[in-house]
Amino acid sequence: MLAVWLVLVAVFGSFAGKLSDVEENDPVSFLPGKAESVKALEAVRAFPSGEQTEAVIVYSRDGGLQAADRAAIVRDRAAINADPPRGTARIPPPIFSRDGAAALLIADVDTSGPTSDNTLIDATDALRDRVHEAVPLGLQVEVTGPAGFSTDAVKVFEQINGTLLLATASLVFVLLILIYRSPIFWAIPLFTVIFAEVIARGIGYFLAEAGVTINGQTSGILSVLVFGVGTDYALLLVARYREELRRHEDKHEAVAIALRRAGPAVLASGLTVIAALLCLSLAEVNGTAGLGPVSAFGVALAMLAMLTLLPALLAITGRRAFWPFVPRYGGAGTDETHGWWRRLGERIRVRPRRVWIGTTVALLVLCLGLTQMNSDLTSGNSFRDQVESVEGQELIAQSFPAGANAPTIVIVPPGDEAGGASAGADAARVAAVLRALSAVPGVAQVAPVERDPRSGVRIAVTLEADPYSEQAFDVIPPLREAAKAAGGDDVLVGGPTAEERDLRVSTARDNRVIVPLVLVVVFLILVLVLRAVLLPLLLMATVILSYAAALGIGAFFFMQVFGFAGVDPGLPLFAFIFLVALGVDYNIFLMVRVREEAHEHGTRLGTVRGLAVTGAVITSAGIVLAGTFSTLAVLPLVVLTEIGFTIAVGVLLDTFVVRSVLVPAIVLDVGDRVWWPSELGHRLATAHDEDEEEDEPAAATAAEAGEGKPSSAAS
Repeated sequence: MLAVWLVLVAVFGSFAGKLSDVEENDPVSFLPGKAESVKALEAVRAFPSGEQTEAVIVYSRDGGLQAADRAAIVRDRAAINADPPRGTARIPPPIFSRDGAAALLIADVDTSGPTSDNTLIDATDALRDRVHEAVPLGLQVEVTGPAGFSTDAVKVFEQINGTLLLATASLVFVLLILIYRSPIFWAIPLFTVIFAEVIARGIGYFLAEAGVTINGQTSGILSVLVFGVGTDYALLLVARYREELRRHEDKHEAVAIALRRAGPAVLASGLTVIAALLCLSLAEVNGTAGLGPVSAFGVALAMLAMLTLLPALLAITGRRAFWPFVPRYGGAGTDETHGWWRRLGERIRVRPRRVWIGTTVALLVLCLGLTQMNSDLTSGNSFRDQVESVEGQELIAQSFPAGANAPTIVIVPPGDEAGGASAGADAARVAAVLRALSAVPGVAQVAPVERDPRSGVRIAVTLEADPYSEQAFDVIPPLREAAKAAGGDDVLVGGPTAEERDLRVSTARDNRVIVPLVLVVVFLILVLVLRAVLLPLLLMATVILSYAAALGIGAFFFMQVFGFAGVDPGLPLFAFIFLVALGVDYNIFLMVRVREEAHEHGTRLGTVRGLAVTGAVITSAGIVLAGTFSTLAVLPLVVLTEIGFTIAVGVLLDTFVVRSVLVPAIVLDVGDRVWWPSELGHRLATAHDEDEEEDEPAAATAAEAGEGKPSSAAS
């Protein structure tokens, strides 16, 4: 088995490093093909000028531009036009503001070629290098516009792979050292998960080549997910293996029994996460749809590695790998249904109804943070650190209409009878569109910028508001309505503002469609795994409550503590997918063991014993998973910080509150009926009489005192 995995790593490892080469970090690539802004972009490419992305160079001085400033502007324009960066057109004369405090140089960068991302970044960097040379004292010069924003975003995503992988691997290494307290054993689960991660990235490269949209965010989440989920599964399997080493002298027998007992829970957990992630494939947003299959492959590989490679390595290394805390055959811990987690279970068992009602009320209070949530996070305020594109946009807004940074594009195609017209489109039709656009509230300026007999007329619309703001997004629907009313349904409205507005509309649609689908899929898997209906319903309710509480905590911290502008529109969906799927994971780990114990000891005592046995390992797994997702916060993008924080908080809530307190309390209160309508529930309900309530505490006390397992009569 080890040889098989070494071959797989050798085959796919050579492609893992190429994943970043096929990432698409341009926001337009995330949009569905049917979005109007995408159709407008395709129409723009048909014009002779092709697809142009504007790099806006802004010069600003408090109190007004001086003679030296104007001379520097003329010098920069002449130098750039004399030797323009690759793909950059000649820069027209500068545009001066009415207050005389600022000026703009607009450079169009051709991004219609196959290497458009590299062309855009190289051109923007070259422009920034040139205009930042010999700047007069007191003059502010920044390069912004769509080219500046795209360049800054791509550069952030380029940092994700190396930075995030190092942070995640380092954190997992430290946590494994603390959990196992061994200078040797940490290497076994860590290298197992590294094998899975390398192969997953190699497969991700082939998926991207096959047409799946993968961006830096997807790549980063893939690494975090594989490390987090893989380590969780390793902890579960190793805990059962160590338990069996104390009961069986032969290490191979211990591995086999551990795999047979813990393997089904790992398999069920992995399939649940995979099924939830695959639901993302139905998303309209291409970036979200691409996250589904890529992450599903990652989780599948992590699961397979823990079910095949990890047992092989455990069988190879045996007990000595746990040094210095080697589990001896027949040694202490053969019966692990004691300790702190057992005492917690016994306390909950005294008044379970009071416990689950109180816990539910506390989680509902945390949900009040949802009142703080808004969706004001946009491309313009999505960077945690100050970047040049944002600083330039702020300078433009001080002296020009804020929308001058990124005009909205309107395409008026040729009329049916305009084939021979010199303007390329019916003049009356174009004039009507221009008048209609000018009358829309929020529009500062309208001007045709290009005419072509075959493609029509391209119009630039300058908005009064920041083009990356909610106010600007709200202008797009009436703008489209006015344009189509005046020029026909084939008139298209696109550009950066329209693209982000379409992205938000598609994201809202994905939330409405995918969330209910995931709930149904996860519920059906729980029914199959637990062979019951009532218990899966109760577990789903607890996970949804935990998700809402985590989102409420996150919204409160984002608005009131971190000072973010808002919440990314995609956060609720991402948080839901991961928290529901991963939260159900821990419930599966717990309830599979409870079901196993219930066959011998009954539901109530089985719940206490199941919590006692799984408490430490699931807590360790939750800390690892929360820690790996929290590494997303090392990256300077607000959306990744929000995703990492929310999921980390949600996982900790699931670990320490839902799985440890709420679920056991509900199961203890409902009793044998939780297994309805399975045969187990019917058998337990008829086999256990009222004497169980009196005998179980005594048996539990005996077990706590180390007097052995409760007798079958006490059970």
